[in-house]
Amino acid sequence: MNKWLYSGLILLATSLMGSSFAIGKMGLAFSSPILLVACRFTLAGLVMALFVKLFHRIHPKSLKSWGKIIVVGLFQTAGVMGCIFLSLKTINAGESSILTFTNPFLVVLFGTVFVKTKYRVLQWIGVSVGFIGVFITLGMSLQYEIGTILGLFSAVSWAIATLLIKAWENEFDNWVLTAYQMLFGGIVLIITSLLFEKPHFIITGESISILLWLAIMASVVQFGSWFTVLRIGDPGKTSAFLFLAPFFGVLSGWILLNEPLTYNLLIGGFLIFLGIFLVNWNPAAKRELQLKGAYNLKEREM
Repeated sequence: MNKWLYSGLILLATSLMGSSFAIGKMGLAFSSPILLVACRFTLAGLVMALFVKLFHRIHPKSLKSWGKIIVVGLFQTAGVMGCIFLSLKTINAGESSILTFTNPFLVVLFGTVFVKTKYRVLQWIGVSVGFIGVFITLGMSLQYEIGTILGLFSAVSWAIATLLIKAWENEFDNWVLTAYQMLFGGIVLIITSLLFEKPHFIITGESISILLWLAIMASVVQFGSWFTVLRIGDPGKTSAFLFLAPFFGVLSGWILLNEPLTYNLLIGGFLIFLGIFLVNWNPAAKRELQLKGAYNLKEREM
């Protein structure tokens, strides 16, 4: 695995993921929330579907395989985004983000219980420290509402999608999976918009620019990057980097919306990076590698 490529894709995906909260908030001045996210992912899915067709990417040949892509779309796009935007009707964005980004902890938990993946104590500690960092970054406030349940469902849905993608990674072309899961998820969100809100979208140059950014950069590029790192890395370790997303979200809010920077950001940011370090740090493996290198060197000298 190319560490520079892996790190670069992680930073790209999480920065786009985080900034989409601020840009999405700007878009809410022109559109009802679920319709905005529905248009975002339907447009992104259509663009990606055209892309994978033009470049002759390998498409699934069985209904079972298409069914798996639909399932990923239901969890990754419709489930996560639908629950997030519905939760915002009763709780604020910070609280929704805290709940959504419990996802890394749930990936480790579900991976242990259902996939029998073994994680080290340091990884459990790292995930816990990272979550505390997210909580502090977003202001240490959480109250119980119906939106709280929906926020938790978004994290559960995301964790399930992460493990499904890892389990089915060898069955699909990465870009084909990205394209059609977004398209199917976007269609479900359109139906959700019609059922749960009075959809409206004000067409202006600014609203179209926001929609295109959300659809292309914050969806096509973000999902493609994220699915790639899930494919080449361990899902538990990789998901720990999601703690960076709310950190970038606060930074983008400061840059784009003039939201204040606080000590919460500095303290929470430190804990986020510490948590990521602990999840990915394996001193035993490092010692084993050093011993192996020393043994090989000794053999060559003999």
